[in-house]
Amino acid sequence: VQLVESGGGLVQPGGSLKLSCVTSGFTFTKFWISWLRRPPGKAALEWVASSPPDGKSTSYTDSVKGRFTVSRDNATNTVYLQMNSLTSDDTARYYCAWGAFQAALGAPRGQGTQVSVSS
Repeated sequence: VQLVESGGGLVQPGGSLKLSCVTSGFTFTKFWISWLRRPPGKAALEWVASSPPDGKSTSYTDSVKGRFTVSRDNATNTVYLQMNSLTSDDTARYYCAWGAFQAALGAPRGQGTQVSVSS
């Protein structure tokens, strides 16, 4: 099982970034995939968003609803996280992981990609 995130970087408040997660080693079309994040100085991961296998009924934590969109391309085994209207509170290392909602917190995940929101 492999999950590889990319797309992070430094962005100004109000800006946008699109993260990608390329996966391999499992049947992508059968699994929920989630995005998690770990803010600086915090040990615990936070659940951010989840996508079901068909990509249709996505879910988000309250703090990102209306700003973040999770999508997936089942042809390329890739999941995306479009992040708009970023604030400093979104600064974190972002990970993609197997599973849905809180269950993803303990599941296999990638190495992460850093997102920093600062002026």
